[in-house]
Amino acid sequence: MGSASAFVAATLVVLAGAVGGVVAAPDDPARSDAVAVDEELPDLDSFEAPEENGTAVVDGAEYDSVGAAVDAADPGDTVRLSGRFDERVTVDTPNVTIRASEPGAALVDGGGEGDVLAIEAANVTVERVWLRNSGWDADTEDAAVFVNGSDATVDSVRLTEITFGVWINGVDDVAVENSTVVGREAVQSHVERGNGIHLWETADTVVRGNDVTRVRDGIYFSWASDVTAADNRLWDLRYGVHYMYSDDNLLRDNLAVDNDVGYALMVSEGLALHNNTAVGNRGESGHGVLIKDVEETTLRGNVLADNVHGLYASNGRDNRLIGNLVMANDVGVHATAGATGQTVVGNSFVHNDVQAFSTREAVVAWNGTAGGNYWSDARTADLDGDGVSETRHRPAGAVERLVHEEPRAAVFADSPAFSAVRAAEDSFPVIESPGIVDHRPLTDAPHDWQHYYEDNAHRSH
Repeated sequence: MGSASAFVAATLVVLAGAVGGVVAAPDDPARSDAVAVDEELPDLDSFEAPEENGTAVVDGAEYDSVGAAVDAADPGDTVRLSGRFDERVTVDTPNVTIRASEPGAALVDGGGEGDVLAIEAANVTVERVWLRNSGWDADTEDAAVFVNGSDATVDSVRLTEITFGVWINGVDDVAVENSTVVGREAVQSHVERGNGIHLWETADTVVRGNDVTRVRDGIYFSWASDVTAADNRLWDLRYGVHYMYSDDNLLRDNLAVDNDVGYALMVSEGLALHNNTAVGNRGESGHGVLIKDVEETTLRGNVLADNVHGLYASNGRDNRLIGNLVMANDVGVHATAGATGQTVVGNSFVHNDVQAFSTREAVVAWNGTAGGNYWSDARTADLDGDGVSETRHRPAGAVERLVHEEPRAAVFADSPAFSAVRAAEDSFPVIESPGIVDHRPLTDAPHDWQHYYEDNAHRSH
C-alpha cells in the first residue's frame, strides 16, 4: 500500500474510534433513478421519400436535373425543386438559392458515392431539400453537403444515409440551421462514422436548431473560432459536441442525451458553455462534460444529470464552474491532476453516488469566495442566516480516496465509521487528507432540481 493509501487507512481507523459522538449525516431524500428530459426526440425513421420524377425550375425554365438548373442560374436566382433526383450536384455560381417548397418535397440521392451537394461558390443557400446517400468513405470526407464557399446557408435540410452531414471546409460565415442529420444505422461503430456537422478552420459560423444522430460526433470543431452552437439536440453519438484546437466559441441551450460523452472540450481555450443539458451519457467513457487541456473556459447554468461522470476534468487552468446543476450521476465531478486556478461556486451537487472526487495529492479548496456550493449530503450550520454555512464540507476526502484505491471498501461507504470520518473532516481542519474541500457550502440549493425526477417518458426514441 502506498504512502497516501496508508495515511487514508490510518485516518479511518483512528477516527472511527475517536469521533463516535459526531452528528450523523443529514437526511437526504432518496435518489430516483428516473431523471427526466423535457424534450421529445423525433422519430427519424418515419420519413417518406417523394417518388415522382424531379423537376427543377429556374427563371421560368424547367429541368429534370438539379445540376443543369444550377448551371443555368445567374447570381441572385432561385432554383425551385420538387420530386426525386438521382445525381450529385456542384454549385459554382455565387449567390444562388436551391429551395424545395417544403421539407422533404424534393430528394437528391447521391448514389452512395462522394458528396451529394458541393458548394464551391460564395453566398449559396440550400433550403428544405432532402439530401441522401453520400459516399461511404470517412477518410475522403464524403458528405451530404460539402461547403467550400463562404457565407453559405444550409437551412431546414434533411440529411440521411450519409457519412458526414455538413463539412465546412476552411470558409467563414456559414450558417447551418433547423436541419436534421442522420447517419447510417448499418455502420455500428462510432469511430467508423463521419461527423454530423464538421467545422474545419471556420470563423463566425452559426450552428443552430439542428437534430443530429447516428454519426460519430454531432458537432466537431477543429481550428474553429467565434462559432455559436445553440439549441441543437444530439443523441446516439460518440461525442455530442467535440472541440479540438478551437478557441473563443459559445455553446448554449443544447441537449446531449444517450451518448458516450455529451460535450468534449479538448486542447482549447476561451470556451463558454451556458445552459446546456447532458443527460444519460453512459457510453464507454460516460461523461456529461469532459474537459482536457482546456484554459479560461466557463461552464455556467448547465444541467449534468444521470451520467457516469457529470464532469470529468483533467489538466485545466483558470476555468470557471458557476451555477450548474450536477445531479444523479455516478460521480458528480472527477478532477484529476493538473487543474489550477479554478473557480467553483454556486453549483448544486445533488444525489450523486459520489459527489466529487480528486486524484490530486493535495487539498483542493472550493472556495475562497464569500459563498460556495450546495451539497445535498453536507452537514451545514448557518449561524447568521445568510444562507452560507460556517462549517466547511469535504465532498472528496479520506473515504472517497480509500474507496477509489480499494473498491471493495465501497460496501462500507454508508457505515457509521465512514460517516464519522466524513464528519471529522468537516469539523476539524487539523485533519487534512488529500481531496476537495468547500469552505463555504450553501445551505439551500440555488436550483429547482426536484422536477428532474418526474416521469421520463419523453426520453424514448
